[in-house]
Amino acid sequence: MSEHAREHVRVAVIGSGFGGLGAAVRLRREGITDFVVLERSDSVGGTWRDNSYPGCACDVPSHLYSFSFAPNPDWPRTFSGQPHIRAYLERVTDTFGLRPHLRLGHEVLLMRWDADALRWEIETSRGTLTADVVVSATGPLSDPKVPNLPGLDRFREEGGTVFHSARWDHDYDLTGKRVAMVGTGASAIQIVPAVQPRVGRLTLFQRTPAWVMPRVDRPITGVERWLHRQLPFTGQARRGILWGIRELQVSAFTKRPGELGLVESVAKANMRRAVKDPALRAKLTPSYRIGCKRILLSNDYYPALARPNVDVVAAGLAEVRGRVAVGADGTEAEVDAIVFGTGFHVTDMPIADRVVGADGLTLAEAWKDGMESLRGATAAGFPNWMTIIGPNTGLGNSSMILMIESQLNYMADFLHRLDLLGEGRALAPRPSAVAAWNRRLQARMERTVWKSGGCDSWYLDANGRNTTLWPGTTAEFRRATRSVDLAEYEVVRAPRETAGTSGTAGAGREGAVA
Repeated sequence: MSEHAREHVRVAVIGSGFGGLGAAVRLRREGITDFVVLERSDSVGGTWRDNSYPGCACDVPSHLYSFSFAPNPDWPRTFSGQPHIRAYLERVTDTFGLRPHLRLGHEVLLMRWDADALRWEIETSRGTLTADVVVSATGPLSDPKVPNLPGLDRFREEGGTVFHSARWDHDYDLTGKRVAMVGTGASAIQIVPAVQPRVGRLTLFQRTPAWVMPRVDRPITGVERWLHRQLPFTGQARRGILWGIRELQVSAFTKRPGELGLVESVAKANMRRAVKDPALRAKLTPSYRIGCKRILLSNDYYPALARPNVDVVAAGLAEVRGRVAVGADGTEAEVDAIVFGTGFHVTDMPIADRVVGADGLTLAEAWKDGMESLRGATAAGFPNWMTIIGPNTGLGNSSMILMIESQLNYMADFLHRLDLLGEGRALAPRPSAVAAWNRRLQARMERTVWKSGGCDSWYLDANGRNTTLWPGTTAEFRRATRSVDLAEYEVVRAPRETAGTSGTAGAGREGAVA
């Protein structure tokens, strides 16, 4: 066991991406220093550490894709690349003194609620510790999803190379190789133009075409950066304008999808400028309303697809026969490497199998019919457990940092309420409150483009419910998470403090009062 075995902390934060580091900063700003950040990798950064594929960049403007409490006046471009975002997170870690709290190389294997001690027992790859409160910030883009296709193992045995975009094999040289790119999401549209000039042949297996808008990207001038350094309010104003524009767009996604027709015409014009072949344009034109799937931004994706060394197969990859990739429509292509840009386990996050709550159920079992939480943060049956970027906190058109900061407000008030209740108390959301919150969410979801737009997206779970996105503005979410409503919670007490339950294994519960 490591030196940290049986260590006890007030708060254990899981993950060191934007959510985990943001939680750590907020804890310190609240005067809480008795916490650790458990990270399975050897460095911070989350998805911006894991995704290092060629061309990796953000599709949210730089000044909006950074913490409000840690502005960066030196962003080099209006849309930043992965190296700059990762470097920003490293700077945040140093600036706010987070290094002493980091436990790198500590993969969380199991979190189990101890009803007698009212704490979480956390087993990691480097030992065991306990915590009063767990803040899970593993994020939905943590664990890649790779389809289990027939023949894939044999392809590897015969010398073929296979990897996911989030686990890029930098030791494999694509130069002159025959490459299959599987998927047409946010990663694929960046990978395709980045690798097309050097591969021998690129075959794109496209299950569903994406709507692609122009990317209005440019270098940020030295004068602009100087101005933001010398007059910080100019950077704040820039952030505010970017935020406001996106807030105004929300109603088209959530209430009036019919208004998105004009946006579709812009996307079609973007395609026509680069793709002159009518047959290829037909393959690349979606049949669903724009916004139903995530709208993608690129100026070089369509030009790359029009190059002579690129083939577009308008069907997903169905199987691999030896060194031949076979599409669902029967199209065959001999390949040396297969790159999967097939997304992540979003509605079935693997971390849920590692969380055991008060009733002995895992979070995955509790969510077997779909993810549900209270205000995107807490789950029924899991006392003193919170999540950052939880169910229905995702966005289709703006910066997730805005949502994360709202959840940090909720986390801070949750911990404050626990302090006021005193020792020997925990908080668990009432099942009725969780159910009521999600009924309202799903009722609002019916009007959105994500449910009515005619597509099958990763936003939806196996039951067709959208359990990932927030059907409103970021300002509305901030109001909803400004503080904890104790009427939505039960106060959980240790068994020894529960009348008539001495010696039992279950914890007592009482109504929470404000």
